[in-house]
Amino acid sequence: MESVAIQAISYVLGLDLGGTSVKGVAVTPDGETLAKFHESFVLAEPMAFARCVAKVAALAEAQLGRPGRIGLSAPGIAAKDGRSIAFMPGRFEGLEGLVWADYLSRPDGVPVLNDANSALLGEVWLGAARGATNAILLTLGTGVGGAALVDGRLLRGHTGKAGHLGHVSLDPDAAPDICHCPGSLETLMGNYNIAERTNGRFATTHDLIRAHEAGDAFATEVWLKSVNALAAALASFGNVLDPEVAIIGGGIARCGETLFRPLREQLGAMEWRAGGAGMRLVPAELGELAGAYGAARAAADQ
Repeated sequence: MESVAIQAISYVLGLDLGGTSVKGVAVTPDGETLAKFHESFVLAEPMAFARCVAKVAALAEAQLGRPGRIGLSAPGIAAKDGRSIAFMPGRFEGLEGLVWADYLSRPDGVPVLNDANSALLGEVWLGAARGATNAILLTLGTGVGGAALVDGRLLRGHTGKAGHLGHVSLDPDAAPDICHCPGSLETLMGNYNIAERTNGRFATTHDLIRAHEAGDAFATEVWLKSVNALAAALASFGNVLDPEVAIIGGGIARCGETLFRPLREQLGAMEWRAGGAGMRLVPAELGELAGAYGAARAAADQ
C-alpha cells in the first residue's frame, strides 16, 4: 500500500475486483490520487473475494476517513440497476446478485460496473483518452476484452452485454468462441489458443512476438495475421461507433511498436476516414489500476 499525506477533503474510493486480488484507489473528485491499495484473496474460499473488498474499504477508511462515495468494478455483466453483477458464470460463486451497497453498509449506494467498462471510464478520466466523448477500449490478453463510450455515455445495451468487442465475427465459417461467435477477434488475437494457432511452436503470444522480432518467418506470418484481424475489427468498430480514439491495453499491447506500427499501417488501408479524420490508436496508461479509477469516477458521478 502506498499513500500521500491525509488531506482534509472528501474523496471517492474505487475498488476493482480481479481474479485473485482487489485493487483500490482513493481519489479526490478532481482526480488527485490520495492512496492505493492492493490485497489478495484465495478464489476457492467461499466469499473470500467479498471479504477482501470489505477489507480494502476498511483500510481506506482507517487511513483517510469514511469515503464520500464507493464504486466497484467487477467481472461479469452488471445488472440494469447498477447495484450488482447479474451474470458471471463459472467463477466467483456468490457474486451474482450480491448487492454491494448492502454488503458494505452504504445506504447511499455503490455503483457496480463491468471491469472493461470501468477500465475505459478510468482511461477517459485520467488516462490515455482524457476528455474523449467517443472512445473504445480493447484489452489484449488471455482473451480480448472491450468497452465503448458513445457520446459521453458507456454503451451498455439491452441486457448489459454491449461492448464485448472481442466477440465480433471476422470469419463466419470458423469455429465458435465461448460466446458462440464464429471466427471472433478473440480467437484470432487472444493468448488462450496461441499454441493451437502456431501448431504447438509457441506457448504464449510473448514467445511468438520475441521470435517475430528475431526474424522468424513463421512467427512473423502468424503475428501479422493476428494484427491484420485486429485492424479489420477496429475498422469495423469505426464504422459502427465512430470513436475518436481506440485505447489498446492488456499484456500483449506491452510490446509497443511491434504491435502499433503494423496496426497503424493496416488500419490505414482499411479505415473509412470520412472528412480525412481517423481514430487515434493509443496505448492504455493506467495499467492494472484502470478499473479502480473507473469505479472511482462512477462513484463521483453518482
